[in-house]
Parts: sequence; structure tokens; C-alpha cells
Amino acid sequence: MGYKAIFFDLDGTLLPMDYEVFTKGYFSELTKVLSPLGIEPQAIVAAVWGGTKEMVKNNGEKTNREVFWNTFSKLTGKEYNRFLSASDKFYTKEFNNARVCTGENPLAAAAVAAAKKKAEKVVLATNPLFPLDGQKTRLSWIDVDPSEFDLITSYESDSYCKPNPKYYLEICKRIGVEPSQCLMIGNDVGEDMLAAEAAGLDGYLVTDCLIPHKGGIEWQGAKGSFAEMIEMLNSL
Repeated sequence: MGYKAIFFDLDGTLLPMDYEVFTKGYFSELTKVLSPLGIEPQAIVAAVWGGTKEMVKNNGEKTNREVFWNTFSKLTGKEYNRFLSASDKFYTKEFNNARVCTGENPLAAAAVAAAKKKAEKVVLATNPLFPLDGQKTRLSWIDVDPSEFDLITSYESDSYCKPNPKYYLEICKRIGVEPSQCLMIGNDVGEDMLAAEAAGLDGYLVTDCLIPHKGGIEWQGAKGSFAEMIEMLNSL
């Protein structure tokens, strides 16, 4: 079957990682930058987790960025504007130190190139919990140019998150493609496969860094290793 658009997840799909290892490294670097501005490391971690949870629950009325920073201020009791500049710079500089907490993927660029040959639009459908610069920085770790994508979701531009099916529907609306004409490629059964399927997209589950569904639901659709996924794309 041909597709007009192919979506890729990033973390655990294009970019191999153990989420616990990566999260630990990410918070270590972030607290080094923000704690000198007058906030304890533990409070930073708690506020980031709290902001993340609220972004996941976002109903579309505000951008994820607004939701995150409003929650950050509420939980820390500090005006978030004093942290914005340092945070923005972090994702283009110190965030790179967390690269050692992720894996290598020499096939990532080949996968994106294969998708571009087969579809009119290629989307980086990574959960929009990070700024756009953070998404681009992680792409650089696997030597994939952000310009290869027609759309990259981020917390500045998006108002929904995975596993909300509206996240996928909003992408389809933005690129002008019907959900039935889209393929989502990801490693998370719940957030990538079942949520995309609920929105009307097809899915391909990459099993290298597989995240099972928390409720035990098995993915019944197409699946395989990253290398097998590239073979699938080439066969479309």
C-alpha cells in the first residue's frame, strides 16, 4: 500500500535509548544549568515531571509550551521568565552532553531517505514535550538533518501529546493528508501504535527498543526490527 505521509517517532525508534538512562542524564545536565538561578535540583526535577504530566493532558486550548511553563511556575513558586533564556540555550548546548546516554543508529538517515522516496510528506512525530531545538539536537545525534522532515512536532507548535489520538489528527490537518493515507512508525505500543490507529493511521512497530502497552495489549499489526522496517519502506 502506498502512503502520502510517513511519520517517525524519535526516542527509541530513530534514536535508540534506554529511557531511564537517558532521563537520568538529561536531568543531570538540566539541573546544572537551572539550579544556579535559584532553584534546588530536586525542585527542578519535580517541576519538569509535573509540567510533562500536564502537557500530556493538554486539551488543545494552549500550546504545550504554555502549559509546561505555567505548571513549572506553579510548582516552584517562581516566575518562569527568569529561567526561559537559560532553558532555551540549554537545548542547543549542554543538552548535547546527554548524547552519551543514547545509542548509535547508522541506519537512521537511510530510513528517512527511504520514506522520502515513498511518500509526499515525512513527519518527525516525536512527542512534543521538548522545544524544537531539543528535537533538532537529538536528530543531530543520529546524523539526520531536520530539513529532511516536512514537519517536526514540538512544545512550541503543538497543543496535544501522545497518546491522545488528537495529536495525530492535528498533524494530518497541518500537512493536509487524510489519516488513512498515513503510516506511523514507532516503538511504543500504546503511544505510537494504538493511539495512531485510533486516529485512523496505519502503524509499524519497531521492536529494537520496544515499549509494551502498560495494560498488556499486544500490537496485532506490522512489526519488525529497524532494519526490517527499512526493507518494508523500500517495498512500498
